[in-house]
Amino acid sequence: MEEKKIEPRPKQKRQPRERQPKLYEEEVINIGRVTKVTKGGRHFRFSATVVVGDRKGKVGLGTGKANEVPDAIKKAVSAATKNVVNISLVDERTIPHEAIGVRGASRVMLKPASKGTGVKAGGPVRAVLELAGVKDILSKSLGSNTKINMAYATLEALKSQKTAEQIAALRGKKVEKII
Repeated sequence: MEEKKIEPRPKQKRQPRERQPKLYEEEVINIGRVTKVTKGGRHFRFSATVVVGDRKGKVGLGTGKANEVPDAIKKAVSAATKNVVNISLVDERTIPHEAIGVRGASRVMLKPASKGTGVKAGGPVRAVLELAGVKDILSKSLGSNTKINMAYATLEALKSQKTAEQIAALRGKKVEKII
């Protein structure tokens, strides 16, 4: 029998994967350390809340939990991008009407503002509004100031916004008759 020589295959260089451009900007709202006390000691995990948006009317909010902070943030970002919603903006700068968003014991009131006012909001409310693309708005926190619930309440208030065109379509009337 004749012995066959097996030649090793030439190694191919792997092509570097092209990175996709980021669709959304992201901002971390809250990182919490959760401790589980077991027989063996304390076990630490981290939870992260992240808001993503394109500053043009799309915004999403998500949370993630993991043993390390970067992993929790990655999970939160992927959850937030899955939960992106469109919001109604007037002149691409403010909201159509006043609204109150509720989540848990947190209540956030949002009011439209005139041009040049800016974003009068703080903390998680500001993060959600800025990434949504709102440029002029007034806000007030009315209940609990838990960061996660305030962010979700802001998102609820933004989701409840309807433009005059949307209301006219629902009622089957013309925009001029509503305004």
